Amino acid sequence: MAVNSTPTRPERPAAPAARAPRRPRGEGQWALGHREPLNPNERIKKDDDPLNVRARIENIYAHRGFASIDPQDLRGRFRWWGLYTQRKAGIDGGRTAVLEPHELEDEFFMLRVRIDGGQLTLAQLRVVADISREFARDTADITDRQNVQYHWIRVEDMPEIWRRLESVGLQTTEACGDCPRIVLGSPVAGVAKDELLDPTPAVDEIVRRYVGDKAYSNLPRKFKTSISWLVDTPYEANDIAFLGVDHPDHGPGFDLWVGGGLSTNPMLAKRLGVWVPLAEVPDVWAGVVGIFRDYGYRRLRNRARLKFLVADWGVEKFREVLEKEYLGRTLLDGPAPQLPDRPVDHIGVHEQADGRYYVGAAPVVGRVSGTQLAQLADVVEAHGSDRVRLTPYQKLLVLDVPAERTDSLTTALRGIGLEAHPSAWRRGTMACTGIEYCKLAIVETKARGEELVARLEERLREFDADISIHINGCPNACARTQVADIGLKGQLVVGPDGRQVEGFQVHLGGGLGMAAGQTAGFGRKLRGLKTTAEELPGYVERLARRYLAGRTEGETFANWVIRVDEEELR
Repeated sequence: MAVNSTPTRPERPAAPAARAPRRPRGEGQWALGHREPLNPNERIKKDDDPLNVRARIENIYAHRGFASIDPQDLRGRFRWWGLYTQRKAGIDGGRTAVLEPHELEDEFFMLRVRIDGGQLTLAQLRVVADISREFARDTADITDRQNVQYHWIRVEDMPEIWRRLESVGLQTTEACGDCPRIVLGSPVAGVAKDELLDPTPAVDEIVRRYVGDKAYSNLPRKFKTSISWLVDTPYEANDIAFLGVDHPDHGPGFDLWVGGGLSTNPMLAKRLGVWVPLAEVPDVWAGVVGIFRDYGYRRLRNRARLKFLVADWGVEKFREVLEKEYLGRTLLDGPAPQLPDRPVDHIGVHEQADGRYYVGAAPVVGRVSGTQLAQLADVVEAHGSDRVRLTPYQKLLVLDVPAERTDSLTTALRGIGLEAHPSAWRRGTMACTGIEYCKLAIVETKARGEELVARLEERLREFDADISIHINGCPNACARTQVADIGLKGQLVVGPDGRQVEGFQVHLGGGLGMAAGQTAGFGRKLRGLKTTAEELPGYVERLARRYLAGRTEGETFANWVIRVDEEELR
């Protein structure tokens, strides 16, 4: 019998049964069935709609005081009514990230008043001023969102503050929180000579229909809107923007942009390529907000802005979902908007479409007071006007001034600290709230901005170029740091003696697409380019002098920054 000499292979153990493919971790998108609260903020909103907190403020907290406020209301739901606790005085920036919220916060509030489109009547201005003087220790900053922002507000005073604001048609509803924030608008809407279509009816309709509507009060994060015919708002830095455009076949309407936002992961809004008639703007706006509500990322707070969804989907998919799931119709393709020859900020004296004039004036870094606003109201009334507008650049306008009264108005504004013919430095500098009141801030901003402007006006009074300087107290870019010519992000830096002091990381040459030939982009960050707060005025002066000496004919600061060697920028 033959023997098979071929060795046999040992049997391999049976392979384990194949596992079912792991389901990808959800991003907390409601439309895909991920409705479980995935972080503390989502739990707070699920437990009780934040809009409901007003009743508790009016009926309980205003009577029992600060100590009676539930922590979830205090640090969460209060924001839906424009209220944040302000920073306790004397806590330095090095402790911002290490202290617990209750250790950082004072028993007073920062309060934002919604002024959609920046539009104020004389009666409204007087109420805003009176509240500042009576309840807010004379504070009333103009923000770059066209809000007025108070400090030192007590919860006990909120019912009366709301009563006074609402008696003249103002509100604080959803001025903060994960909801539709204030609608930015052109400060010259309805009066501009170059405006073909006044978007104010759409702004008003959005506020009337949707602000305070619980169908839109629980979004993944805040939602920022801009609606303007003119290119005079920072439209590329908003979650949604409607910008005026004249369609060759259908006439004036609006170009739609989505997905803009700055902070620690800056992204510019993207064109959807559609033309939206004025009457459809509110519905299209609601459709975009609905997408954000239902498909936005709620798992991680730092990825919850609309910009991340737009970046992942792309504009084609976003438009398809908007049309098919939320509007039920196809939007018309449209042309891109025409940009002006140079950026528009409305400072100075300008003729309106009706032959009257508006005058734009600049405080310093948006810092004003209730006393100053009351004086402004008197000046406005004395010059025959009933309308004031706030801008997204911390400035203000007086509308409807007769031609023969503009010089008198300009002089009167100067007398109360508002300059209609400001220096380039005063005109171009903005600052966020900073460490004086903000719990997130690391450095002082408002006082530093005032010092910077004063120093540059003294040393470079005849400076003839437009340079924007945006000063921020932390990385969150409330002052739009990354899209300024000189963006200053507050942080602690090493001083000359080796100790940590207040300072700034420097961004150079950023900007938005606000004029023909401008390319939107974020500021250049050079390795190690930082300055202490004390050295800041000297650094900016040195940089400005180098620009003046080295620029070519017509070269902007941003283009100069791109062209020159790094050593020129240090």
